[in-house]
Amino acid sequence: MKLMATLCLATYPDANSPAIAANSVAVVKQLDATLHAIAVNVDIPDVSNALSRYLLDLPSKIREVEATSRKFGKTLLEAVAKEASQGAVALTTQEIAAAPALMGDVAANQCRYFDLCLVGLSPDNPAARMTAEAILFGAGRPTLLLPDATDVGVLGHVVIAWDGSRVAARAVADARPFLERASRVTIVSATDEKPLPGKDIGERLAEGLRMRGLTVDAASIQAGERSIGAALQEHALKIGGNLLVMGGYGHSRVRDFVLGGATEGVLADLRLPVLLSH
Repeated sequence: MKLMATLCLATYPDANSPAIAANSVAVVKQLDATLHAIAVNVDIPDVSNALSRYLLDLPSKIREVEATSRKFGKTLLEAVAKEASQGAVALTTQEIAAAPALMGDVAANQCRYFDLCLVGLSPDNPAARMTAEAILFGAGRPTLLLPDATDVGVLGHVVIAWDGSRVAARAVADARPFLERASRVTIVSATDEKPLPGKDIGERLAEGLRMRGLTVDAASIQAGERSIGAALQEHALKIGGNLLVMGGYGHSRVRDFVLGGATEGVLADLRLPVLLSH
């Protein structure tokens, strides 16, 4: 059965970088998957009254903003189509629209029909982060965060952040398509971030993965004064990791996300591709 990935593209108030086109196609090609790209355009409700229409011409401004969003969406979809054609990746595209406050939720709903969700992320794009959070906690599918500032190469060295928790186990299961294609796997446990469920939990997971035919090492690190998200990413990059796999901690509370430390650190400062599962 062929894997189906979806890419959700932010268009308002800031659009994804064009780099997401090449990065997403590179990942999908490595997985021998198909790609469905979705431009999430803005649909602003008309809440103007007679005075605001007279003084501010709100309807005209709303139409202008919506047209800009659609233009960004079409440009991004065209960039993805060009990369997919060059890479011989099967592609379908879609444009959807939602109110500003619901764009992330609408994207998450669309992602439920696919196996893997791709999101481009950069520190100066709050719209992309909102989309990533909504998909991570609302789609029920693994979410692969792709940094706009980095070209995604071969994801041959997979690093697993392991604390023995339910969400970490879910992330390992969701990472199977990447693990099956990996030339090397490293399991990393942070020993000073929170109590772990036992000693040598990384080695125990490593043994199980080795029995499945993978080349696996296990290591322990200490975050020290760094945030756990920064410590995990820095260690992954230090040992030549191409993909970090970890559980996504957090829950929604009155439409605000309460994030775990590692998840917050990754979303705030993404340095390499990270696969998150919740």
